[in-house]
Amino acid sequence: MPDDEPKGFKAGFIAIIGPPNVGKSTLLNRMIGQKISITSQKPQTTRNRIQGIANRPDAQLVFIDTPGIHKASSLLNTRIVDTALSVIGDADVILLMVDASSPDAESETLLKKALQHQNRPVILALNKIDVVPRPMLLGMIGEWSAGYPFHAVVPVSARTGEQVNTLLDELVKLLPEGKAFFPEENLTDVSVRFLAGEIVREKIFRQTGEEIPYAVAVSIDLFKEDEKKPGLTRIHATIHVERNSQKGIVIGKQGSKLKRIGEDARKEIEILLGSRVFLKLYVRVEKNWSRDVRSMTKFGYG
Repeated sequence: MPDDEPKGFKAGFIAIIGPPNVGKSTLLNRMIGQKISITSQKPQTTRNRIQGIANRPDAQLVFIDTPGIHKASSLLNTRIVDTALSVIGDADVILLMVDASSPDAESETLLKKALQHQNRPVILALNKIDVVPRPMLLGMIGEWSAGYPFHAVVPVSARTGEQVNTLLDELVKLLPEGKAFFPEENLTDVSVRFLAGEIVREKIFRQTGEEIPYAVAVSIDLFKEDEKKPGLTRIHATIHVERNSQKGIVIGKQGSKLKRIGEDARKEIEILLGSRVFLKLYVRVEKNWSRDVRSMTKFGYG
C-alpha cells in the first residue's frame, strides 16, 4: 500500500444493496473498470459478498457487492438475503440501488425498513435512466427524497456509464480520511479460482435461460499451471444440480449445451488470467443441496 498518498486521501468500504436484478453487479464492474462480478437477466445471480476496489488519486473505494434483497421463502434464499443485510454493519457508506424502469415495491419496502435501523450515510442510485422518460425520473427522485434523508440521489445508467463518475464523486465525499486498505494494483479481494467458478456459473444461466433454477452451484476441483506446457492453466470444475432432469438440460443433446458453456467460460477465464486455459466440466446430481445446511456451507453459502 502506498505511503505517499496525498493529504486528505480517503479510503472506506461501500455496501451496494438493492432488490434483485437492478444492475448492482453491472455497476460494480463499471466503477472498477473490469468484470469481477457475474451478471445475468435472472435475479439472485450474485450469492456471495464480492469486494471490488476502485482506486483514484484522492481515494480508494472498496465496494461490497451483495445479493438482491427480497422476501425469502427457501433456506437458500434466506441465507442469501441474510448475507446481503449483514454488510450494512461493515460499511462506511451504503449505496442503495433501485431500478428506475421497473420498481420492486415489496423488496424496496424491506430495504427501507433495514435502513431505518442504521446511522451510516446512504446514497441512492436510480439505475437504467437510459430507458426512463425524464418527467417520470424527476417524479421518482422527489418521491424517494421525501421518504428518506439520503445524502445524495444520483440517476445513473450502469449499462452506458452515464453519471457513474458523478456517483463516484458523491461517494468519495462521505468516506473517512485514511490510508488505502489494498495495494493500488488490486481490483478485488477474491481469488481467481473463485472468479473462474463464478464465470462458469454465469455461462450456465446464460445458456439455459429459464430451464435451470438457481439450485446450481459450481466447485473448482483442479486449478494449476500445466508443468509440461508453460502458459497453460488446467481447470476442472463440477456443476452441481439437484435433479437428473436438470443434469440433462445442462449437458444438452449429445453434450452440445455443456460444450457451449465450457467454450464461453474458457474464453472469459483466459482474459481474466492472461493465459491459455484447458477447462474440463463435469455435471453431478446432488439432490436437494439447496435445502441442506451442510451442502450449502460446502458450496460457500454458509
